[in-house]
Amino acid sequence: MAVSEDFASLTGQYRRELLAHCYRMVGSAEEAEDLVQETYLRAWRSFGAFEGRSSVRTWLYRIATNVCLTAIERRGRRPLPSGLGGPMDDYEAPLAPAPEVPWLQPFPDALLGGDPAAVAASRAGIRLAWVAALQHLSARQRAVLVLRDVLELSAAEAADLLGMTTTAVNSGLRRARADLAQALPAEERLAEPSDAGRRAMLDRFAAAFEAADVTTLAGLLREDVELEMPPTRTWFAGRATVMAFWTLRALTAPGRFRLVSVMANGQRAFAVYQRDHGGGYQAYAITVPTVTATGIARIVTFLDPGLFGMFGLPREQDFG
Repeated sequence: MAVSEDFASLTGQYRRELLAHCYRMVGSAEEAEDLVQETYLRAWRSFGAFEGRSSVRTWLYRIATNVCLTAIERRGRRPLPSGLGGPMDDYEAPLAPAPEVPWLQPFPDALLGGDPAAVAASRAGIRLAWVAALQHLSARQRAVLVLRDVLELSAAEAADLLGMTTTAVNSGLRRARADLAQALPAEERLAEPSDAGRRAMLDRFAAAFEAADVTTLAGLLREDVELEMPPTRTWFAGRATVMAFWTLRALTAPGRFRLVSVMANGQRAFAVYQRDHGGGYQAYAITVPTVTATGIARIVTFLDPGLFGMFGLPREQDFG
């Protein structure tokens, strides 16, 4: 077997889980793909020196984690708008775009491939709110938390992979867990409905949004719902403010928007198309609602049509 074939057969099976790992670390699917490429390039260059003292999987995770740590130190964290300041009360004010901010991005589940077992394993720890909370941790804290609590490595394995002592890993894990608990939004600690209940609520949400049905939408939202819209810094909290903003800016006519169901961050989300002057529909946003047993608690709407390509969707649609 040629060296290239040997390398491919030993390492290729880990590409998708490494992609999920890099996304957890850096908060961007696009950047994660680049970092996985860099991981495999470094692995290829050092493959001849690999002595098998650890598994190939652990060896690749060591390289990928170091690549991610370097990227985080160079670029910094990827926030959501709520990570940069408080909500706005004035829903009539212009939105405040901030293209210079390296925003958190959603993760298309399709990037994980079709193997149900692999998909289930890789989805662990990619919930949007959880990845957003990770951004509040230092690069090293992130690595310790992901390796221990997501990949379930032992303290000794994580220490070896990161070049730390076991004591330092255990200490870092305690601090990371405490900091993460403070950063996680309240809705992450609320009970979720059954799968059927979640599906029904999101079906009603999509239908009501397309129909500009203000009454139904208001009934689906929690009173303390939050709406975030990167790449703008502007975000709103509270059902009354969110509905006032939507009524003024979005729910102006039935049929203005069409919502296509997608899977993002291990949960159902929507690709939103907006009707143009010719009657066709243009890519507008990817919106990720968080559903709890008492209603929709948070909606993160990524106002970036460029994300549609990652979800395998066209920029234009004719819904007839």
